[in-house]
Amino acid sequence: MKRAVLISLALLAACSSAPKKGGYYKDDGPGASPPPNLSSVPDAKPRVEPLNKFANRPYEVFGKKYVPLASLQPFKQRGVASWYGKRFHGQKTSSGETYDMYAMTAAHPILPIPSYARVTSVKTGRQVVVRINDRGPFHGGRIIDLSYAAAYRLGLIGAGSGEVEIESIVPGAL
Repeated sequence: MKRAVLISLALLAACSSAPKKGGYYKDDGPGASPPPNLSSVPDAKPRVEPLNKFANRPYEVFGKKYVPLASLQPFKQRGVASWYGKRFHGQKTSSGETYDMYAMTAAHPILPIPSYARVTSVKTGRQVVVRINDRGPFHGGRIIDLSYAAAYRLGLIGAGSGEVEIESIVPGAL
């Protein structure tokens, strides 16, 4: 009997100290009061813009070197997308713009800044068009960080990440 009680107590203690699944990375999340119309936030509208001469230079993060594309060109990539929210909301992006987690934007390690991309959830088939205005993600195995609004529209909020396909959009190209 004593042994059964001790085993039960040990199991309870292990459960209470085990890391919890879910939640947000480093307390990042949707913010205190997200707008009620997130499902109707319009896609970014691709247009010709001059490339940012500072945000498109080669750079290094965590010992890894990145060389951004020097021009708008066809680009496709498939992998895991994540999203970033209130922790970065209001901070400067690599483009020098202020990050708005409720706009249709994204961070990519090498796509030109600014540029546009169609992001498709492999699981749901949902698509959004985002404006690339920041660098990242720098977390292993992830290819794009979406704004909260873009991740919401793709259905990635609850899971925190999901498999996507990225396809660059070159304004004016056929």
